[in-house]
Amino acid sequence: MVRPAQTARSERTREALRQAAVVRFLAQGVEDTTAEQIASDAGVSLRTFYRHFASKHDLLFADYDAGLHWFRAALAVCSPEDPIVESVQAAIMAAPYDDWAVTNIASMRSQELDDGRIVRHIRQVEAEFAEAIEEHMTKSNNASRGTDERMRVTVTARCIAAAVFGAMEVWMLGEDRSLPELDRLCRHALELLRTGIEDPR
Repeated sequence: MVRPAQTARSERTREALRQAAVVRFLAQGVEDTTAEQIASDAGVSLRTFYRHFASKHDLLFADYDAGLHWFRAALAVCSPEDPIVESVQAAIMAAPYDDWAVTNIASMRSQELDDGRIVRHIRQVEAEFAEAIEEHMTKSNNASRGTDERMRVTVTARCIAAAVFGAMEVWMLGEDRSLPELDRLCRHALELLRTGIEDPR
């Protein structure tokens, strides 16, 4: 069992590696940066680097992992009695985003990695995002839940996650990769869910 102190230390190490990687990637490019350089800049051994990341390319997704951690923590302080869409929006924007890092990592990701790898990772994070929403929704409804109620919670969580990650995909492909634009797109996607999706034909 991982102790809280170990977990906190691990999170600090991952964040130090993420920040060191962003600085190196922007200064000299992903291909000219080595795992050894990133580890050294973060003040850890190469062995510690590989304990946290399988490769330097995995650091191009570290912003998603950090965002998911913050999202779970922010969602946990929302009341399960509040409307879930509002709670999700509040939790998304509660994360301490680094505008500079988010926009630059998004650009590097699209330049350095093939689309298939990006999509696979995003789908994995989307599933974890939906799981966090589902866990939050079940807090207020832990009594005997029937199959229909479980299905309602699962479908709601997955639809919200799909809307948010759909907005992120549109944002990554768009010209405006600012955080205000990401916030706007997420709000719009969640509003579509709230009001009901119409047939676009």
